This record gives sequence, C-alpha cells and structure tokens, in this order.
Amino acid sequence: MQTLGLYARAWLFYLGLVVLTIPFSLLAILLMPLPAVLRSRWVSGWAHSVLWWLKVTCNLRYEVTGSQHIPASAHVILSKHQSAWETIGLQCIFPPQIWVMKKELMMIPFLGWAFWALDAIPIDRSAGREALKKLVNHGKDRLQQGLNVVIFPEGTRTAPGARAKYHIGGAWLAVHAKTIVVPVAHNAGRFWRKNSILKYPGVIRVVIGPPMETNGLKPDALNKQVEDWIEAEMLHL
Repeated sequence: MQTLGLYARAWLFYLGLVVLTIPFSLLAILLMPLPAVLRSRWVSGWAHSVLWWLKVTCNLRYEVTGSQHIPASAHVILSKHQSAWETIGLQCIFPPQIWVMKKELMMIPFLGWAFWALDAIPIDRSAGREALKKLVNHGKDRLQQGLNVVIFPEGTRTAPGARAKYHIGGAWLAVHAKTIVVPVAHNAGRFWRKNSILKYPGVIRVVIGPPMETNGLKPDALNKQVEDWIEAEMLHL
C-alpha cells in the first residue's frame, strides 16, 4: 500500500509538471526579445513552482549549506549529477543561469523549445575538440551577458555511491573564460532516482563549496580539484 501511495503521488507530481512546463515554455519564447538575464529570472518561476509542487505532492524538499559562497558575478557551476532534480533545483539556487546539455534535449517538445529560447548551450559529445571550442565560445558569451553557466562534469546521472569520470569541459571553459568555479555536491539521487518515477519523501541536502580561482591553473588540474572536493563531500551526504 505504501508503494502504491508513492506511485500515486509521483504521477500527480508529473501531471502538474506537464501543466507547469507548457505555459512557461511558451513564455520563454515570448520573452526572447528581452535581455538574457531577465528571461532567465522570469522563467525561473517554473523551477520554483515545480519544487513547490514536488513538496506538496511528494513531501520532498531541500536544504542548502554554503549559500554564502555564491559569488555576486557570473561564474561556472560544476555539480554532481544524480537525478533530474538538480536540473530544476539549481535554477532556484543560482539565478540567473543557463545550462550546457546534450543537443538531443533541445528536441523535446516545449521543454526543448524553452532551452533554445533561453540560449542553452547544446553540445555534440562526439565532436571532440570542436565541442570544446563551441563550449568556450558560447560559454564566454553567456557569462558576459551575466548568466551563470551550469555544467554536470560527469555528463550523465550516476547512482548514489557510484562515481563516473569527470569530463574536462567545465574546467576548460572556466580556465579559458578566466572565471570562478563553484562546486556543488548533493544527495538528490537518494530521493529522485534515475530511471524511476518514484519520488521518496525527505530532505535533499545541497552543499555549495568555496569558489575556486582559475588563475594559473590548467584545465586538468582544475577538474581534479573540483572532483576531489565534490567526491569528498559526497562521503558525508
């Protein structure tokens, strides 16, 4: 019976997610003439609404530690990737922002249209060096517009306790853009699991690390520094 209740709550959440996503996606398109920062702040109302609905339907909320570390200027955010939650939650924690994502996600009806309208950075992972060049060019542009750039260095969601290779793209962008990196650890995968519609009640813990300067660092050294901090923090989560 308890599992049936979880499924019912999860389906109710997804119904609300669809209802919220359609109008906000259309709003993103209508706001395209406005500056990127304003567009991001307006459309971030979607993320706030979704997390409120998640709390109401599934009794799942979050707490943030280290918010004092968030810089006032635009920066690169490198986050642990365990679930779909952080793609929503980080919008509430680090506004205004844009994301680096697989180009295939831009094809999703409504949501993909919103990504396109908000100037998300699509990446073709098979493009190798060309993908890095595109990431730097587009990433610098978004940072100059005042947008924080969110990247999940693992590239794909990993289960709690698992560890994947940290790809160098985020560190590459930060070093070439000469901007600050903010590392983020969280345990969202314990409650919102990969390839499962169930949402378990509880409190997702998000930890924001001290900003990391990139001056004098090579991308691989910065990437290792980020990985070491995130994975060490994950041991406490």
